[in-house]
Amino acid sequence: MKPEISLDFQFECSIEKVWHALTDSTMLAKWVMDNNFKPIVGYKFQFRTEPSKYWNGIVDSEVLVVEEPYRLSYTWATAGENTTVTWTLKKEKNIIHLHLEHTGFQSESLSYNGAKYGWKKMASQLEKLVVGL
Repeated sequence: MKPEISLDFQFECSIEKVWHALTDSTMLAKWVMDNNFKPIVGYKFQFRTEPSKYWNGIVDSEVLVVEEPYRLSYTWATAGENTTVTWTLKKEKNIIHLHLEHTGFQSESLSYNGAKYGWKKMASQLEKLVVGL
């Protein structure tokens, strides 16, 4: 069985704030990386950050699904891995449940472990961002 990342987060804010943080290029740059993202199915974009000795700092991506404000999916190709990131949002009273699935890893590689660590770190930045909006 191939490894995958499955994480759940809860925020006390509007679903529109979380969706905006997931789909606005300027907002994404505040908690993920610099990017040229547009929420348009088929749109090809990149996330970019400072390269390290282990990674060139570039993620090539393509938008697969945009179902505002409930579902967003895009490819995540970097470091020899071609994976898929899917965000699912659900609203229950004043709580937004955000589910992340990052699938397609070939093994529990450096890429997998880096992504798992990275998403947890980035999610804490996302929480600060949406609660502060």
